[in-house]
Amino acid sequence: MPFDESHVDEETLALLALGEPAGTQTERAHVASCPRCTQELDGLREVVGLARDAGPDVLVAPPDVVWERITDELGLTRTGERTTDEPAPPVASLDARRRRPTGGGRPWAWVAGAAAAGVLIGGTGAWVVLRGEDAPTVIATATLEPLPGWDASGTAEVETTSDGARVLVVDLGDTEPSADGFREVWLLTPDVSGLISVGTLEGTSGRFDLPDGLDLAEFSVVDVSEERFDGDPAHSGDSIVRGPLGV
Repeated sequence: MPFDESHVDEETLALLALGEPAGTQTERAHVASCPRCTQELDGLREVVGLARDAGPDVLVAPPDVVWERITDELGLTRTGERTTDEPAPPVASLDARRRRPTGGGRPWAWVAGAAAAGVLIGGTGAWVVLRGEDAPTVIATATLEPLPGWDASGTAEVETTSDGARVLVVDLGDTEPSADGFREVWLLTPDVSGLISVGTLEGTSGRFDLPDGLDLAEFSVVDVSEERFDGDPAHSGDSIVRGPLGV
């Protein structure tokens, strides 16, 4: 299907499928409300899941063409030095310079390859993520069950990176947000006497950096709530899904 300027571009959809915070807030809102873009994103996510499940346990270095594309985008030599005296372009400029594919289909092969090899190029700048020794380690997972009045489900997991940082990854599958509100992710104590907001869930999945001092033994329950645009930062009391983290 030819690219339509009224829809989100193929590369942004591909990066969203890979779990990256790609695109602008307006683009992500469009994807959430557009049946065509949502269908495309769901298809790409399915490819990502299949590719990751089938990926090898031991990953080899990416081919030279990967590094060539990166250095071309950043104007670098292979040693990492810039080839011009011009300052590195800001993120917004790099976004604007992304080339849209001219072919007729979505980048299924690119997404599958990136998911399996752990290599991403472009997106909200020009960068690379390589899975291997520095791959995140999952230390806790949760199955998110629906609360009364909601037909939804999902998963959550806590990853640690090589530098010790922790990231909460939440995925609600194909459960789309409502048009008149937004969804917020929280960590609760088991008796719901304490809670901490970790961020707003845009679309159906997201990644949230956790504070260094946060005790996950105390705040061990993941909760996703439906919130209104009322300016009140407190929990609305309307939880969509919830589940305890377990090792």
